[in-house]
Amino acid sequence: MQDYRKIERGAMIVIKDWLRLKPWEKLIIVTSENHLEEAEVLRHCAHRRTKSADLMVVEKRGKHVGVFFDKHENVFDDYSAVVGATDYSLVTTKAAKRVISRGSKFLSLPLSTNNGKSMLSYRFMGMDTKKSKMMARIIMKYLNSSSVIRVKTGLGTDLKMYKRNRPAGFFNGVVRDGRGFSSASIEVYVPIEETETEGILIPDGSLGYIGRPDEPFRICLEHGRIQEIERTAAGKKLIEYMADFKDPGIYVASELGIGLNSYAKCRGKCYIEDESAYGTFHIGMGRNIALGGVHEANGHFDLVVHKPDIYADNRMIMERGKIIIPEPEV
Repeated sequence: MQDYRKIERGAMIVIKDWLRLKPWEKLIIVTSENHLEEAEVLRHCAHRRTKSADLMVVEKRGKHVGVFFDKHENVFDDYSAVVGATDYSLVTTKAAKRVISRGSKFLSLPLSTNNGKSMLSYRFMGMDTKKSKMMARIIMKYLNSSSVIRVKTGLGTDLKMYKRNRPAGFFNGVVRDGRGFSSASIEVYVPIEETETEGILIPDGSLGYIGRPDEPFRICLEHGRIQEIERTAAGKKLIEYMADFKDPGIYVASELGIGLNSYAKCRGKCYIEDESAYGTFHIGMGRNIALGGVHEANGHFDLVVHKPDIYADNRMIMERGKIIIPEPEV
């Protein structure tokens, strides 16, 4: 049985602390039937701060939920605040991009979990947003002064990515910190150059919405795209999952993400918790237009890896998943 008090506490964090909803703002909460109860709690909390809080229930679920919001990019024009509370993130859709460009608030709140527990009740929702902002600034300082990023792990991940003219950003839930746009995933992100990523990725943390892999496996990337996936049991699941997008654009590596939520654990139980866990990094596959990139695709999802060593132009900024302060060059 779900703990309503914990769900309501998480919903109030979303409405009061992250969205910072004002009495004069018009809110719409986009959800699906399987998250309708959580959306109703969000709306109940919203009504404590504004009279105008609507629900929109979408028919499509899972990875294809964003199709409607690409075809109807002006659907949110009557609202000053939008919460995307479906299974999957809507943040990379054209409708979300339009909301942000018009100066309205957009919060990405994908509620998908693999254990039936409401994401709003998870402990990681309570991460100190000021602390995460401070951590993000440390990392972004070095990322934004570099053009090449290298990531290695003890299991064999070895990736080289480029980010020329691609500034880093960060999410910590708070839309004000994101200039009107944020996500429940507390992370630093870089919309990497879409044709440049090279190397080996071994995702031992999470395969996005699929959950935790039974064992690590190899993914080979060349010229920014996945070229080969090792056909282990987990690898076959990923092959099938990606093929269902029916879009070659989903194989493009388009984002580097670094988790900053020290309350989160990467256990394969919750998509947002996995990708935002401190001590992990992830590669985002597919669309990245809302992050500052130029790549279009039918969707976006992340492959999460534990304990990375991360280098920005040969300066180590993370060692085995822990932020370090590089020594100044002499």
